[in-house]
Amino acid sequence: MSLTSKLFAALAATALAAPALAQEIHVLDTYARSASPTAKTGAAFMLIENIGDADDRLIGAASPAAQKVELHTHIEEGGVMKMVHVEEGFAVPAGEMLVLQRGGAHVMMMGLTESFEQGMIVPLTLVFEKSGEIVVDVSVDLTRKPEDGHGKGHGTGN
Repeated sequence: MSLTSKLFAALAATALAAPALAQEIHVLDTYARSASPTAKTGAAFMLIENIGDADDRLIGAASPAAQKVELHTHIEEGGVMKMVHVEEGFAVPAGEMLVLQRGGAHVMMMGLTESFEQGMIVPLTLVFEKSGEIVVDVSVDLTRKPEDGHGKGHGTGN
């Protein structure tokens, strides 16, 4: 087999395999906030939609805006809500949406490199088990209330 034939065969195999591997993850309605201008922690919230035909999982996140970024949620413990790191990440089933919201599942940023100011943009890399890394720009919105969007009640997704 000639080099050209081998190259063509390899390209054809890659092209045919790509749709089976591709995940259709859309990240929508992102925003970040901190509790105060001097806070050393902040959080990002968003909707993550999987329009593909295969389940995926959000397994991590990173941002140059913080020294440490983790996936968190809130659990009730003895009548008190407690924030916990979710090491296994959050499932994003095929055809469904994961809601990251205040009071529930969210991306926690610890050791902020600078104070969150209204309107600033925070780069955030979301890491998915199958879809790999997706980079999003998240606007800081310190005035947004939970009732203004997907921040009602407790989060979904585990």
